[in-house]
Amino acid sequence: MRHLVLVLGDQLDRRSSALDGFDPACDAVWMAEVAEEATHVWSHKARIAIFLSAMRHYRDWLRAQGYTVHYHALDDPQNGGSFRTELTRAIQRHQPQKLIVVEPGEWRVLQTLQQVAHEHQLPLEVRPDRHFLLSIAEFNRHVDARKTLRLEFFYREMRQRTGILMNGKQPVGGAWNFDAENRQSFGKAGPGLVPLPIGFTPDTTTQAVLNMVEERFPNHPGSLQVFDWAVTPEQAEETLDDFIVNRLPLFGAYQDAMWTNEPYLYHSRLSSAINLKLLDPRLAIQKTVDAYYQGHAPLQSVEGFVRQLLGWREYIRGVYWRFMPEYIERNALSTIHPLPSFYWTADTDMNCLRETVGQTLRYGFAHHIQRLMVTGLYALLLGVHPRQVHEWYLAVYVDAVEWVELPNVYGMSQFADGGLMASKPYIASGKYLQRMSNYCAGCRYDPTRATGENACPFTTLYWDFLQRHEARFADHPRLGQQVRNLRRLSEADRQAIRAQAEQIRQQDSGK
Repeated sequence: MRHLVLVLGDQLDRRSSALDGFDPACDAVWMAEVAEEATHVWSHKARIAIFLSAMRHYRDWLRAQGYTVHYHALDDPQNGGSFRTELTRAIQRHQPQKLIVVEPGEWRVLQTLQQVAHEHQLPLEVRPDRHFLLSIAEFNRHVDARKTLRLEFFYREMRQRTGILMNGKQPVGGAWNFDAENRQSFGKAGPGLVPLPIGFTPDTTTQAVLNMVEERFPNHPGSLQVFDWAVTPEQAEETLDDFIVNRLPLFGAYQDAMWTNEPYLYHSRLSSAINLKLLDPRLAIQKTVDAYYQGHAPLQSVEGFVRQLLGWREYIRGVYWRFMPEYIERNALSTIHPLPSFYWTADTDMNCLRETVGQTLRYGFAHHIQRLMVTGLYALLLGVHPRQVHEWYLAVYVDAVEWVELPNVYGMSQFADGGLMASKPYIASGKYLQRMSNYCAGCRYDPTRATGENACPFTTLYWDFLQRHEARFADHPRLGQQVRNLRRLSEADRQAIRAQAEQIRQQDSGK
């Protein structure tokens, strides 16, 4: 064999650079389902299933196109359970002259592939991932040219570089973003009738995966009862079209809003398809921009969606590869507490967390504000060690791949990188949740109170967080006012808050 082309579970791109120059007469594709990828974090059943189903559909497409595919299924009795074992077995059997792979989405996986290649004295050619609009080298040049790394500067450069939503050198609409217009809540009336997103009935291939996951991983978190995710490029494009027609027009205004029993609202459900490389982000960007120019969706919605793909997605991937493997060891706020057990069960009397975690366990999905300002915010205020927070997010969401999940957690959610990626920790009291959702209406806690029996734990922990980090953020340009508000509290109030916060930590740690 000339080339053994390695295709990983998040690289299911039909135009992959790994397939360039493929010769069926002397090359073959290698794919492996391994238990290690489901167990190195305690993965949600739906996360396991979406990867395996999408991989099997990609395998079948490759074979239909005439590619030779050596596929190691999880239920193969000879499967050794790890990339190292299965790749070693393939090398010994096929004796390739070279290994080829697209840039992996995880440092750990890249290291494993490099080690195996070295052990067998084989060259490993790592090819660029075409799904991204910017190479890692180009991102590094952006970083090297600036003293401070910030999304806003990066995003503007990407707009200028690509010409997307630009009038010459100026942004369409006269502003680079419309955040001020994109923070609306539904009010007491609620969202009304929200169009249900398109879903897909499992076909024979997907159903076989669902059955295997239930059998092999019965004790893993989550449910497969409502599994309807896109697992092919065709389904992914249908999901995109459905989003544009039915939810994009109101996506911008209500992208930060939350509501009980409404897991999706106006969000796209596209992140898993894009992260598995079933859907090219360029197509998603182009179709949403077309919707603006055709008068179907307002600029605030289209720009907000474009920023997620053209700005944030590219930015966060660059941060991951620029700063790994050291990045995962950061803990700027010196947090030590364990992740509360209710993150795995939803068994809590805090309604916002019960709703969000319960939704996560049922669907393997929560939108970005639920992740940042409910589950992430609580862990940040409580003082949970960032590694535990990271491992939970990587485990429970169907769209989780480490390159995108880890910087979101360490940089955006937990401020564990000390401000390298985002300028401030995103902290708020229970009043934020009351304003942006109806969660507080069904809760025993009062978001306006920091102490006492009915005090909201978010509010208690918010003031406790400011006390613990008062010196660090006293002169911060974006948090200084919050610290000044803290200093208006009496010493008796401060002590009462500290005592109640410690009681919450004791309860959440099971002590």
